[in-house]
Formats: sequence, C-alpha cells, structure tokens
Amino acid sequence: MHLSYSFIFLLLIIFMLEATITQAQGKSTLVSAIFAFGDSTADPGNNNYIKTPSRSNFSPYGRDFPNHVATGRFTNGMLIYDFIAKHVGVKESVPPYLDQSLSTEELKTGVSFASGGSGFDPLTPKISNVISISKQLENFEKYKEKMEAAIGKEQTQNLIKEALFIVSAGINDFVANYNTLPIRRINYTTSAYTDFLLQHVDRFLQELMDQGARKIAVANLLPMGCLPFVITLNSDIINAITKRDCIDSQSSIAQDYNFKLQNMLNDMQIRFAKLGSRIAYMDIYTPLVDMILGRKYDFEIVNRGCCGTGSVEFAFLCNPISFVCPNASKYVFWDSIHPTEKAYYLVSQALLPTIDSITKY
Repeated sequence: MHLSYSFIFLLLIIFMLEATITQAQGKSTLVSAIFAFGDSTADPGNNNYIKTPSRSNFSPYGRDFPNHVATGRFTNGMLIYDFIAKHVGVKESVPPYLDQSLSTEELKTGVSFASGGSGFDPLTPKISNVISISKQLENFEKYKEKMEAAIGKEQTQNLIKEALFIVSAGINDFVANYNTLPIRRINYTTSAYTDFLLQHVDRFLQELMDQGARKIAVANLLPMGCLPFVITLNSDIINAITKRDCIDSQSSIAQDYNFKLQNMLNDMQIRFAKLGSRIAYMDIYTPLVDMILGRKYDFEIVNRGCCGTGSVEFAFLCNPISFVCPNASKYVFWDSIHPTEKAYYLVSQALLPTIDSITKY
C-alpha cells in the first residue's frame, strides 16, 4: 500500500511538472511567425536573387554561420532578427522570401522581405538596384496569397495577426543617398529630409496594418557617425588613419531621426490601439554606442571592420582575397558598415524586453 501511494505521488509530481512546462512554453510562444522588412540589417539573402552589386553571398561573409555558409547576410554569421526568431520560438533563423525552395512549413513560420541597400526614400533602392520598401510590401501580399492557397484564408489571417513584424531601414537613406548624392540636398535640409523619411515610415506601417499586421517593432538608426565607412569619408587624414573618432555631426543626425521616430511610433500606438495593434520602438543605437565607447562589453576594435582594412570595404569590396581578422568577436564591425554577429547578438539581447512587451500578453 505504501508503495502504491508513493507511485501515485510520483505520477502527480510528473503531471504537475509537465503542466508547468507546457504553460511556460505557451507563454513564450505567442508568436506564429516572424516577418522582416528593410535593408541589409534584416536581409538574409534576398539580394542573391536579383541583379545588384549589393550582395554578400560569398566568402568571407558567413564565415561563422552554421556550416560556414555565405547566405547573403551582410555579416559573419547571424542577424539580430535571427536571434529574435529563436527567442520567440518560431525558428532558428529567418530565410529570404525569394528563395523558391522554401517549403510551406518554412514559409508558415516567417520570412524576410528585406533587401540590402534599400531605404524608405523611393530613390535609395534605385542607387544599387535593390528591392524597394513598397515592392517588399507587394511581395508580402504575394506571400499571403500563397499561404491562403496552402492553408486557407482564415488560418492565414490568424497567422498574420499573431506574427511579429520587424522593420529596419533608414541608414542607407542618409549614407548612400542624402550624404552622397546632391539630389535630395537641393530640396531638403537634413531636418526636412528626416521628416520626409518619417512620412514614408508612417505610410508603410499603416499599409502593413491594413494587411493585418498587429505586432510591429521598428528599429531606430544605429550611431551613423561611428560606422567605419562614415569615419573614413568624413575625416581629415589624421583622424581617418590614426584616431578614427566617431563623427559627432553624423551621429547627431541619427539621434534627431530616432527622437522623431520614437514620438511618431508612440502617436501611432495611440491612434491604432483600437485595432489591437502593438507598435514598439527598438533601440539599437544605445547598445551599439555602449560597445563603441567601451561602456559595456569587451570589444577590442571598435572603429574598423574585421574585413580588409575595415574602413571602406563592404559587399563586393569585402571578398575572398581580402584580409580578414582571425577573430571577429573582438570587433564591433564585420565590414565598414555592418556589425559582427557578436555585436548583433548583444543588441538582440538588449531588445528582448521590447520584443516581449508586444508579443506576450
């Protein structure tokens, strides 16, 4: 009799543990899928399938990705949104939408529509012939049509409603467009151009919600003046070669954009709360500044990229014959524009409270 009671007690303990685990998993998997839009910070390889010089599907890119595969991500490994996808429990990494080999199950848990070199300004993607933000939205509409054919309209609507949408763009609008070409500078002051971009952000987010998106996180601009490429192009010879200090005037532009973006997103959250929408501001600026200024973390090289000289190389300029540092984890930047996998990982960890705030009820 004593043995029977012990056995029953053990079964009760096992049952309670299983119930606790199941409940915890339920709380942490309130996301059906993850969808990304934007530029190279969110592009896992869509540019592989279009005619553009803005590609990274070759060595040494992907050197630290699983199986050392150069997927088309503009870094040595994973992106921020790969780590977020794993955190919310939908997949290990986010594939590119344009990969025609993806199965229905792979599509069902989310894809990225982003394109390296793109931006909110319609002129920006034309510079390197990449996929515009508006075209990315069109591709999302095609995605929905595919899913409706595969799993039905109602299930697709529920999938979209419970999905996490990530939007990350804007840096190319300044670095590759406004600061490099004269076209926009003729008609816009820097502040006016920032407002011009944010009008496009607002319009895009409204269109995304019209398509059923309800959980949206929008990234701010990283510290633009600390990009190795920007330091090189905006410094005198001494700073460009030896000191390589951040260009404060350029980072100030990013700060102004970020301030206005945060206010705009707060206003949008109020405007669209009745739809059940949750719109979050993702601060990638602060953790990256902390890395660069040595406030946190343990990076040794913060003003040059790991690839080449690390001051001007990115995309095809960082290639199989380039010098590459032996240990990218010591660097904040992989090439002259894009952070390393380690930096992306640390940023992703800093973003988790924000992500949880819109994905957990």
